[in-house]
Amino acid sequence: MAEQLVFGAAERIIDTLSSLADKEIGLLRGVKGELQRLKNTVSRIKAVLLDAEEKQAARDGEAVKDWLGKLRDVFYDADDLLDDVSTEVLRREIMTRDKKAKKVCIFFSKSNSLVYRHKLAHKIKAIRKRLDAIHADRVSLDLVVCNAETRVASRETYSFVREKSIIGREDDKKVVTDRLVDSNVEDDVSILPIVAIGGLGKTALAQLIFNDEQIQKHFQLKMWVCVSDPFNVKDIVGKILESAKTSKRPGVQMNTPVNVQMNTLVNDLKNEIDGKKYLLVLDDVWNEDHRKWSELKEVLMGGARGSRILVTTRTERVASICGTVKSYSLEGLQEHASWSLFMQMAFEKGQEPGENSSIAAIGREILKKCSGVPLAIITIGSLLFKKPEIEWSNFKNDKLSKVPQNETDILPTLKLSYDQLQSHLKHCFAYCSLFPKDFYIDKSKLIKLWIAQGFVKSSGQSRCLEDVGNEYFMDLLWRSFFEEAETDEFDNITHCKMHDLMHDLASLEAGSKSDTNISLSPSELLCGW
Repeated sequence: MAEQLVFGAAERIIDTLSSLADKEIGLLRGVKGELQRLKNTVSRIKAVLLDAEEKQAARDGEAVKDWLGKLRDVFYDADDLLDDVSTEVLRREIMTRDKKAKKVCIFFSKSNSLVYRHKLAHKIKAIRKRLDAIHADRVSLDLVVCNAETRVASRETYSFVREKSIIGREDDKKVVTDRLVDSNVEDDVSILPIVAIGGLGKTALAQLIFNDEQIQKHFQLKMWVCVSDPFNVKDIVGKILESAKTSKRPGVQMNTPVNVQMNTLVNDLKNEIDGKKYLLVLDDVWNEDHRKWSELKEVLMGGARGSRILVTTRTERVASICGTVKSYSLEGLQEHASWSLFMQMAFEKGQEPGENSSIAAIGREILKKCSGVPLAIITIGSLLFKKPEIEWSNFKNDKLSKVPQNETDILPTLKLSYDQLQSHLKHCFAYCSLFPKDFYIDKSKLIKLWIAQGFVKSSGQSRCLEDVGNEYFMDLLWRSFFEEAETDEFDNITHCKMHDLMHDLASLEAGSKSDTNISLSPSELLCGW
């Protein structure tokens, strides 16, 4: 969305201003105070941008969207001005270091430092005045400071499921169940992650397995905990303990006291699980802090041989941190299962209309938008339920990103993953909306394009931007924003694709072409910039 692009622009401006403040060069004498005041203004505005994202998503968010548009325009002007200043500073530095380049630098640089400083101070003041006016408008929009760390992907899941309501996951259930009851493992307690993008049915599969009769007989104790974010070890231990006690006493609500000591929780949990063959489902894990996971894992290692922990997560990075056995990658539903689920959601009594109805043919075309993702099928099927055929036809030609959705529908669900990204990765991901769907993206060219757009920043002078860009790429790949990675003979990734729904999300977040400040056309991207 626009606010994330504005947020990134704010960060770039602040970084540039900080860099200029460290320069000891006569060209900046007398304007450093103005640069510092501009930095303070931008920092104050940046602090409310995350709140602007929340309010823009609301039904009455048009005023905030307009505010962000005005802010974006001023930020781009500030960015251009600071680029000009940075270039001139660099020329002056070269001139001072290399006498041979002095004549050349004088020729290309601004003719008079005094006049240049005067004009620069005037331009900075003008931009700051525009920003001050925009910052003042935040009061009427009720924008407040919002810390990125407090914006978390919080949800609640449960272990119960009606098996008949889950379609097309019989084979997945059998494979994972067989791995959970397999006795040929080295560790007493092994950890199996299920990995897939949001909405693909990881939780539904875990629910099916948790309630399976074979699982019921195999494990002495079963526990279910929805982890989500934040990953607070004490809270998670308390939830596991509560689930363990409730498992022994069905129907009894066991609430852990808020002020209980961690030591007490750990001892109580060990009393519940030590020596027992248990199954623990940790649903919706986002934590990438190895230290925190190790702390939790240490508490859970007292189970009898054959104990299992089943983890559901959206990212391979999380799976690599917590898993002790190879993760299970969940894929989309097959065409037949997708159609069965779609009929259940879109047609009355879950039955296909009569032979003379053309609505079923339209429905099959619409189903292609869903790419086998159950939540997308449920979202779209529910929207079309009992709608006239003309609305089905209109929907077939629309993008999913244009459809109003509730917070539990597919795009908001996918957006939880996007919200977890750092600002620079949000830019890189949204930029990929320029590529057509099903297009194999050349990794090397993509990284060069990111660099050209200024999205890639080196944290150290010795690191080249291509290496940093490669880290960005791998981060997005591990978080399931890219898929179907192709490799060369040395196992280096060369190309990848974006899932259709991830492409829809990228398009939604990028907004219009002007919002992304992109200077290259899609044809230039495809021709190999």
